[in-house]
Order: sequence, then C-alpha cells, then structure tokens
Amino acid sequence: MKYHDSAEMYLETIFILEKKQGHAHVAEISKALNLSKPSVTKAMTHLKNRSLINQDDYGPITLTDKGRALSQDIYERHMLITDYLQQAMNLSLEDAEENACRMEHVITDSLMESIKAYLNKKDGR
Repeated sequence: MKYHDSAEMYLETIFILEKKQGHAHVAEISKALNLSKPSVTKAMTHLKNRSLINQDDYGPITLTDKGRALSQDIYERHMLITDYLQQAMNLSLEDAEENACRMEHVITDSLMESIKAYLNKKDGR
C-alpha cells in the first residue's frame, strides 16, 4: 500500500526515534523534519486514524504493527538507496542521504530490486 510522501516521512522518522528510545514525541518529530508542532500534531491524527500509530492525548507516539511494518520497509528502502548511491555513484554520505530521502518515495519496485541485486553482487552475496 502506497502512502503519501509526507506520511512516509513521518513514519520513517517515528521508526528511527522509536528504535533509539522506544517512542517518539511531537516535538522530536517536529525538530527532525523541521516542521511546526501543529503540523506534526495534525499529521499524527491522520496516522492514528489509519491505525499506523498509537498516541494518547499528547503522549508518546509508538507505531502499531501495521505502522512498524510499513515504516521498516520505507527505512530499508532509504538505507539501500543510500548504499547504492555511495557505492555506484561515489556520492558522499551526506549527498547520498539527501538524494535517497527524495528517491525512496518515487522509485519503482523493479528499480528497488535492481538496486538490491547490484549491492548483493558487489558484496559477493
């Protein structure tokens, strides 16, 4: 299921924060994405209505099983694209991260499979 790019960015950010500390807060998401807290709060309502996050009245935010599966897929795509851009295109980590962040939302599954195959071949797998 494909979600809007901004929803994917929120989910990926929550995933990263949850990995680090077990949950996320609106203020942390706001800071990470350089967005206003009201914008993040509104987005959290939408994600909660789609059963992608758990949050009680301004409390910590955690991913539901459905949200975790989706966000993990988004995160893995980001990491694979970053690795590919560094290895195949010789981009710096910073440039690879920036471009991967944009690309992860638009590339096709077939291109993603080609990137995986390239990386596996390069790593000798």
